[in-house]
Amino acid sequence: MDIPLSKRLAAECIGTFGFLLTAFMGIVSLATQGISAIQSLGIAAGFGFGLAAMIFAFGHISGGHFNPAVTLGLAAARKHPASEILPYWTAQIVGGLIAALLILVLWTQGIIGKAVNTPGVGVSDGKAFIIEALFTMLFVLVIATVATDQRAPWKGVFAPFAIGLFIFTAGTVAGPVSGFSFNPARSLAPAIAAGDFSDIWIYLLAPLIGGVIGGLIHLYFADAKSGAPSEEFEDLNRGAVAS
Repeated sequence: MDIPLSKRLAAECIGTFGFLLTAFMGIVSLATQGISAIQSLGIAAGFGFGLAAMIFAFGHISGGHFNPAVTLGLAAARKHPASEILPYWTAQIVGGLIAALLILVLWTQGIIGKAVNTPGVGVSDGKAFIIEALFTMLFVLVIATVATDQRAPWKGVFAPFAIGLFIFTAGTVAGPVSGFSFNPARSLAPAIAAGDFSDIWIYLLAPLIGGVIGGLIHLYFADAKSGAPSEEFEDLNRGAVAS
């Protein structure tokens, strides 16, 4: 990759901001305007299509992770340099926090508090943890295939659609049960803005664990000679060293 790390981090920060601002605005609309304005499908669409839009905007610059679990999962799949995990995480968390703080400034702590992740009614922490981990695992598998696997005929051009569609689907079918995170930056940002960390451990640990598992599964099926890194991974490492 010839793009300097500083520009890739800026893209991750702005992209995460745009993605989560779009997503949080769906929650704001429900909280302030009621179900006549937007319902659960609309909120899921805000997350899914907001993510797809930011991948279209910045995917060619930074890879369009916008999610610490994705960065860690791709590193586990040997598709992203380990040396860039922490810088990417920092950029993603900062972008998400700016989005959450903007909602706090424009509305109230109570409104941004509605974006804080919690398990569904009657759902135990353990069940929410498992669902979050499993769906993040599947999410990383989708990303690693459509965005990085040269064998996939839909690699690259279809990636934003597939990734956004997955989040829309996961948010629709599993979000009401697990709390709809699959992304530590998405959870940490409103928790900080609202000062509510009651269930944050679920939404930090489960996606990261699921992301690593997804990355390792992708690596298992990867077509690499004798387990050697792919050419794309070597290019990433050269870019990291150069920057």
